[in-house]
Amino acid sequence: MASISPSSAEEQWRQQLAAMKDAVAALKLPPTSDVSDLDDQYDDSDDTDDSDGYYSSASGGAGQDIWDFISDEELEELGLAPSDVGGIGRGGGSTAGGAMSFPSSSSSSSYTPAWLSTKCLAMASRSSQAAAPIPPDVLQEQIMDVLQSSRPEEELQSQLTDLVGFDDLDFVIELLAHRDEIVAAALAEDAAPPPAASHNGPSVGGSRLLTKAQREEQLRQKDFEHKTAVLNAASAKEAEYPHVYKAYHAGNSLSVTGKRYALPAGSTVAEKEKYTEYYIPAGSKGTLGPGQSLVKISDLDGLCRGTFKGYTTLNRMQSLVYPVAYKTSENMLICAPTGAGKTDAAMLTILHTIGQYALPSPVDDAAVDDFAVDGEDFKIVYVAPMKALAAEITEKLGKRLAWLGIQVREYTGDMQLTKAEIVRTQIIVTTPEKWDVVTRRGVGDTELVQKVRLLIIDEVHMLHDERGAVLESLVARTERQVESTQSLIRVVGLSATLPNYIDVADFLKVNRYAGLFYFDASFRPVPLQQHFIGVKGKAGSKEGKENLDTVAFEKARDMLEQGHQIMVFVHSRRDTMATAKMLHEKATDEMCLDLFDPSTHPRYEAAVASMKTSKAREIRDLLPKGLGIHHAGMARSDRNLMERLFGEGVLKVLCCTATLAWGVNLPAAAVIIKGTQVYSAQDGKFVDLGILDVLQIFGRAGRPQFEDTGIGMICTSHNKLTHYLTAVTEQLPIESRFSAKLVDNLNAEIALGTVTSIPEAVQWIGYSYLFVRMRRNPMAYGIDWAEFAQDPMLVQRRRQLAVQAARTLQQSQMIIYNEATEELRSKDVGRIASQFYILHSSIQIFNTMMRQHATEADVLQMIAKSSEFDNISSRDSENKELSKLKDTGTVCDVGGTIDSPQTKTNILLQSYISKVQPDDFALGNDLNYVAQQSARICRALFMIALNRRWGHQCLVLLSLSKSIERRVWPFEHPLSQFELPRPVLAQLDEKGTVASIESLRDMEPGEIGSLVRNHGAGNKISRILSSFPTLTVEAEIAPLNRDVLRIKLYLYPDFRWNDQTHGTSESYYIWVENSETSEIYHHEYFVLSRRKLHDDHEMNFTIPLSDPLPDQIYVRAVSDRWLGAETVTPVSFQHLIRPDTESVYTDLLDLQPLPISALKNPVLEDIYAQRFQYFNPMQTQIFHTLYHTPANVLLGSPTGSGKTVAAELAMWWAFRERPGSKVVYIAPMKALVRERIKDWGGRLAGPAGLKLVELTGDNTPDTRTIQDADIIITTPEKWDGISRSWQTRNYVRKVSLVIIDEIHLLAGDRGPILEIIVSRMNYIAASTKVPVRLLGMSTACANATDLANWLGVKQSQGALFNFRHSVRPVPLELYIDGFPDMRGFCPLMQAMNRPSFLAIKNHSPDKPVIVFVPSRRQTRLTAKDLVNFCGMEDNPRRFLHMDEDDLQANLARVKDDALREAISFGIGLHHAGLVESDRQLSEELFLHNKIQILVATSTLAWGVNLPAHLVIVKGTQFFDAKIEGYKDMDLTDVLQMLGRAGRPQFDNSGVARIFTQDAKKDFYKHFLHTGFPVESSLHTVLDNHLCAEVSAETIVSKQDALDYLTWTFFFRRLHKNPSYYGLDILPEEQQDNGGMTAQHLANEFMVDMVDKALNDLATSKCVEVYPNGDVDPTPLGKIMSYYYLSHKTIRHLVRHAKARASFLDVLSWMCHATEYDELPVRHNEDLVNAELSANLTFPGTSFGLPMWDPHVKSFLLLQAHMSRITLPITDYVGDQTSVLDQAIRIMQASIDVLAELNHLSSCLEMITLLQCVKSAVWPTDPPVAILPGVDGDAAEAYGKSKGASARLQAVSAMTEAQKRQLSKSLQVPASRVNQFNRAVSLLPNVQVSVSPVTSSSVTINLKRLNALVDREARMYAPKFPKPQTEGFFAIVGDLARDEVYAIKRVGWSSGPGRSGGGAGDGGGRGSRGGRGGGQSSGGGAPGGSQPTARAVVQLPETVAQTGKVDVLIVSDGYVGLEYRVLGVEVPKAPVVDDIDKEKGQ
Repeated sequence: MASISPSSAEEQWRQQLAAMKDAVAALKLPPTSDVSDLDDQYDDSDDTDDSDGYYSSASGGAGQDIWDFISDEELEELGLAPSDVGGIGRGGGSTAGGAMSFPSSSSSSSYTPAWLSTKCLAMASRSSQAAAPIPPDVLQEQIMDVLQSSRPEEELQSQLTDLVGFDDLDFVIELLAHRDEIVAAALAEDAAPPPAASHNGPSVGGSRLLTKAQREEQLRQKDFEHKTAVLNAASAKEAEYPHVYKAYHAGNSLSVTGKRYALPAGSTVAEKEKYTEYYIPAGSKGTLGPGQSLVKISDLDGLCRGTFKGYTTLNRMQSLVYPVAYKTSENMLICAPTGAGKTDAAMLTILHTIGQYALPSPVDDAAVDDFAVDGEDFKIVYVAPMKALAAEITEKLGKRLAWLGIQVREYTGDMQLTKAEIVRTQIIVTTPEKWDVVTRRGVGDTELVQKVRLLIIDEVHMLHDERGAVLESLVARTERQVESTQSLIRVVGLSATLPNYIDVADFLKVNRYAGLFYFDASFRPVPLQQHFIGVKGKAGSKEGKENLDTVAFEKARDMLEQGHQIMVFVHSRRDTMATAKMLHEKATDEMCLDLFDPSTHPRYEAAVASMKTSKAREIRDLLPKGLGIHHAGMARSDRNLMERLFGEGVLKVLCCTATLAWGVNLPAAAVIIKGTQVYSAQDGKFVDLGILDVLQIFGRAGRPQFEDTGIGMICTSHNKLTHYLTAVTEQLPIESRFSAKLVDNLNAEIALGTVTSIPEAVQWIGYSYLFVRMRRNPMAYGIDWAEFAQDPMLVQRRRQLAVQAARTLQQSQMIIYNEATEELRSKDVGRIASQFYILHSSIQIFNTMMRQHATEADVLQMIAKSSEFDNISSRDSENKELSKLKDTGTVCDVGGTIDSPQTKTNILLQSYISKVQPDDFALGNDLNYVAQQSARICRALFMIALNRRWGHQCLVLLSLSKSIERRVWPFEHPLSQFELPRPVLAQLDEKGTVASIESLRDMEPGEIGSLVRNHGAGNKISRILSSFPTLTVEAEIAPLNRDVLRIKLYLYPDFRWNDQTHGTSESYYIWVENSETSEIYHHEYFVLSRRKLHDDHEMNFTIPLSDPLPDQIYVRAVSDRWLGAETVTPVSFQHLIRPDTESVYTDLLDLQPLPISALKNPVLEDIYAQRFQYFNPMQTQIFHTLYHTPANVLLGSPTGSGKTVAAELAMWWAFRERPGSKVVYIAPMKALVRERIKDWGGRLAGPAGLKLVELTGDNTPDTRTIQDADIIITTPEKWDGISRSWQTRNYVRKVSLVIIDEIHLLAGDRGPILEIIVSRMNYIAASTKVPVRLLGMSTACANATDLANWLGVKQSQGALFNFRHSVRPVPLELYIDGFPDMRGFCPLMQAMNRPSFLAIKNHSPDKPVIVFVPSRRQTRLTAKDLVNFCGMEDNPRRFLHMDEDDLQANLARVKDDALREAISFGIGLHHAGLVESDRQLSEELFLHNKIQILVATSTLAWGVNLPAHLVIVKGTQFFDAKIEGYKDMDLTDVLQMLGRAGRPQFDNSGVARIFTQDAKKDFYKHFLHTGFPVESSLHTVLDNHLCAEVSAETIVSKQDALDYLTWTFFFRRLHKNPSYYGLDILPEEQQDNGGMTAQHLANEFMVDMVDKALNDLATSKCVEVYPNGDVDPTPLGKIMSYYYLSHKTIRHLVRHAKARASFLDVLSWMCHATEYDELPVRHNEDLVNAELSANLTFPGTSFGLPMWDPHVKSFLLLQAHMSRITLPITDYVGDQTSVLDQAIRIMQASIDVLAELNHLSSCLEMITLLQCVKSAVWPTDPPVAILPGVDGDAAEAYGKSKGASARLQAVSAMTEAQKRQLSKSLQVPASRVNQFNRAVSLLPNVQVSVSPVTSSSVTINLKRLNALVDREARMYAPKFPKPQTEGFFAIVGDLARDEVYAIKRVGWSSGPGRSGGGAGDGGGRGSRGGRGGGQSSGGGAPGGSQPTARAVVQLPETVAQTGKVDVLIVSDGYVGLEYRVLGVEVPKAPVVDDIDKEKGQ
């Protein structure tokens, strides 16, 4: 609206008034009597009861000829209180009770509430025709609200216009012109006691005069109110709440909603020459009400007693709060005066929370006073308004809770906490802003945010303050978190007494009838009398200042005369001294120095003495004058001294700043606030002192032990008087400040992912205090009555706010706002702004000003322009000093003139970096403010530049950020960051590059000393240089194809760690940039922790290659904290050869689909007819090649396109053309093997009469079963192990077809094994002259030609099929979503949960969905979050599709708790850690669509064919223990998961969403469309494979090894992509001599590789390499190859093996096996390991490796197995199974190695370990403890009593009667007796005989005397995950000499059921053992037979000389079960001539 000049308005008004007076005069009314006469007239009235202070106001005289009289009674009949309708010209007056005498301004003014009331009535009558007219009393109240607010005039104008409308502009002008009078009159009237109830009869004075029109108006009004009653609910009679304790009669009470504004009874006002003073008397001190008593501490439980030590009772307020605070979890709002004990009330809520995690529970047993608190599971957050207060609270809580071991820490801008500290802390005291930042990261501090159980917000009335918006966003976020996670966070608000406490309670979601507590002033420990003094004269003017000083002095003198001590609060440090001096001067002038004199105080002398220690002269000068000062700029010791002297009473007056009120609890009898102008650097000007501060300062008035009242005085300028009067006496309701910050807060929520659409934003605003107040007081927020009537929940208004904010954010490029779908998505800039707390308006500035190549000067100018500094204003008084600062402190051009705010900001920022400090106090404040903000802004700009990939700009911004933080310019010497003398630094700066960090590091300390001309500094600089944190970076590059380069970085810390300098970690930004354009290709944040300083640090990533290629790229490693700590590593592209990626793709031909009759085989046709009648297009195209030709085939096509049928076609060819041959199907995972067995076993085996056999680690059938099988389905490792001995295994040579599924996995970990298998099958075919057909199946790959060549596929035969990804039976829509790189895997995963839920609702609301996650733990967490999101839906069980009975029946089958919870919401889990039955249940429910979502790990994609409509790949990284970090999934895994999208029979298309980090998005986009090139990784593990071939004697020389390599895929790719394998060839060399040069280089490269591999094997003693190039296997090499171990495992064992090893030794050797390198150690599992370790026989620390090492984990898991401990988490169960899986072969190999090394005792100890692992016992356990139903103690007792007869040999030989007796002795429960008997009958009772014995051999005969119960000869090992076969070691040696002569495995041969064989069985592999198990003879039918076995053991020649051997038969599974035949005589050998020994014998 146009501004209206008040003066012209005034003129207009005066004319109207004159006209009105003339009109009234014309009526010739009788004269009015004087108001005072009227007062006298009624003074004697009986009805005026003095004690009640009733008072009746009179109108002027009355003329009956025009006016109708309406008495109060009649008014009440109309439903209007007399006060609602003001009389005309009602005056003020003095009260009868003498309570108040108001200044003349109000009594003489005609602008009374009555006048306003009349005006409002008239307006209401005019607007009664409107849609929703406003009742007059509401209008009056809203006008008063506006007038009493402290808003600027322009705002008031527009608000008033909104209220009254444009028709009544005159009225607005009038209101503004007389604003002060109207407000003062209203206050005066409210201070006056209410009018008398009624007078007898209609008397002139008591009644109001109304015209007829007015009476009619009132009737209409009455009717309106009746109709709109529901809207007026708020002004109805207050509800009575049980915990609101107010004295209603006290006069200072307000209605709940703050409807009546009044000063308390007894208040007075005094008008003086220099000031106006309002005096408000102290309230009476409250006493206990009826039925109330103080709670005695002795009656409380132990938790409270321990914490409230030294208290006898709680005070009155705390006693009332106690039942709710301590005994319930209700949200609470406690409003009580300062000093009432709110902190202790909060302590009760803290104890309630702690009590829930304490053992024993204090609730159960009140007598206990010793507790163990589980501090891991909860956090309590205490939000304090200021840092000073946070420190005080931290100390207070910390001391009181120390006895419980509770850690309390401060977490503010000044006090940062590390992650580890956060984990260890239970109570965090923080400020609103800090907590906002923490929760904005949402999931960044999951450790913290999700464990919060109690949030205490101190001083909630801060909502009214600027910072209120922060509190609103915090509470809203917390409440929404409670709803979304369904976990309780109790919110407790503490505040000073508020007028509209109900609103605040509603906002905090407090139950008004339970958690709302309101305590009035009577609960103050010392009642407070208040003086509000308005000093005349303009604020800040000379007159104003002088008057302020005079008033302050007068009041201080008055107090001193009454004997009180005083604190005078001022608002700057300088002012403390100035005020002290002023008081002394005025006291001198007024001759009242004696009042201040401290010399008579008994402690004065001591005070003078202690003063001598003070360094501050002014303090020493002030003491004799009785004055002191106190501010934060003083030394700590001086502050303490002042506090002590004032506390003792030596100092009479203390002049201090507000920090004293906040941070130190030092009360005084009286406090005076001198002036209310405080300089705010943030606003760049003087602002009003906050109400919070006033209340805090007033809270310091009155010392409970000395005075019965406290005195608080506030001296302010006259125009601010009403503001402080209304605010401090709680006259004004507190309003919301949220709308001003709505845009930035909305951005934070969008970035956090909690608001993703406009409807959610509307809902979010509904949680704010703004919403509560908008509904309570719509007018104040610009909502007119009509709008409110139509939309009482303000949905449209909230929507309007949300849309407006969203549009603003979109314009700032911070979010993507889709107006059509209303979706809101954060952009990186928005996320950065949220994280760094940057205003959206600043972002707009940065968007326009940021440039790619900006200089430091440009950046500084941009920072200076940001909105954070909008309030910094330039003042003329500062220009001189700014010019000085510009000359001395700036180094970059500041641009602009000094008087512009931007230039001022820039100068201050540069001065700060230059360490130049201004003299001016306000400038100093500005400087600190600018520095604080700039550091944050600069970091944000750096992140934005990083995001935009601007390398040069990143460097500039990161350097500048560090400059601001370190106060060192980037061009200064980096050592300026350390404490070095200035002259030394000056020398370093002068010397330039000579003194660079690199150059200095090469010098000796002496040289450095000479260089800087200070020899003493040489050593110091040398020390600093050694710990200067730089990294050395080495890079390896490998092109994946023409357009993508893989880079591997090796990072080496190049410094010594120094805890003082580096703390616990250093962080770096690593980025790769183009050397020419400085575009960043990739960046990562790298944290180097002290713990991992010496580890290997690697980084793997890919970057795009552009054309033309730059000459080189730079890898930069820049420290995040230290200037100058950066390294640049150039990576040259000179040798880079980009491989040609001529992808050969097969087009899908448009053929007629073939019918199944084309098979021309009725049996096969029947098999397929069950599923389809026609082959699909792809199968049709390849049918002929596979079914009718013997050609090798490579088939590339997408998952789900029908490759399995293709494999079957090739099988039918093999069985038709080569009957009796075998087909081997190799699948890369056990899960795929199982799926194949399940499918083919059911579908093909029966009808086609085929025999299938599964060969995996889980299933090892015997040789006969394998020989009988037609199809062998196996894993690469297993087939490699078996085919190694192809010469001796007939069935390997019978193979006619090898099908390799997923052959593109060549690049993965198991790729080398596939390569070896293919090469070996080709080698076998060449050797036997019988061809083996190869069928390779994969997804589409980019280099199919190479793969085909290697597989021997002839393209001429048309046997290469490589179909594109699009050739799917169901088309796929693929979306790739990028997520910001969060520092942490879990936060990233959690950030993806909500988008996953939205994707499900969006793409597949009612069709099946699979969500793939990277780990087992993530399945649980993801499902939990999805369940939480369901909880917020209208139908929480939207994904569940079964009825309640069905659900309950299924839930009853579930074992896993997480799965049970998920299934009840229609979500299943699937991972290897679940028990089999749970996995099957999940699959079954999902398959039948009873549950709609399945959350699974990637194993599901491979192993189970469960398609879904939508597949979400949630994250593409997984934790790899080897690198102790997260690693990218193979692309093949991702493709396999995507293959599960789209159900052929149901969907027309499938949908897949890949969620990955932003950095990986392009990589997936590229390769998912073009196909991934397959490379070899054989070169990384060549050594083990060479050893296997050497052992098989396929390779006998180096040349053989080279020839062998030419069979491999590696050989083909080495020539095609040399750079990938590290072969440096210049591009021109590749062309030389037709490529001969390149050929020669490649050959040399391979020779080096073979040499290195063979040398490594020789070091491990696995091969023998001769100078002529021949290679022989050693016995150890044969053992390694046979047991399929790594040569490094053998090497470790050989190095550490020793004679007579202990059990711990052999356990350690075994756990060090290289095979355990792969054992996963997940995030935080080191903590689980430490906990597990504490409960085991050998702690993990005894292993000598850190807890996160996989070998330590295997060491612990094996012990846990032997101790039969239940593992803490399901993941560990799966891990333990895989450890046990590997353990058997490692131990068997170790037994052979130890025998080979001739250590008999160690060999026996290793056998003991094998027995213990199989039986799950310790060697020290009693042997009978393995039997079922036997208790450990009973077994112990039995063992002691029976001695040797308690051993298993004795037990196995018992008769039935003895067994019955045994079960009694061992106290076996009746229910377990049958199991017990079966187990005993399984124990072998063996008879051993040794004969015949010759000089060269010993024959050992074994006979089992008790029959085999189990046909498979299984042993009793119920705890071992896989069935084990009974077996024995036959050992011949010499016990006395600890030597082994020979060792052999012996087992029973019991017909076709014999299990074992393979890598896990057989005799010794070395020179001391023959091959195969013992030969058996005799034996009967299996099952009931008594089998026998015989082993012939060859003896070395040396044995015959000694003449005797010891024979030991040791069980391989039962502890202590062994038979010994000692001292067997060996006859001497006949003498023969020496024969030439063969080499190697």
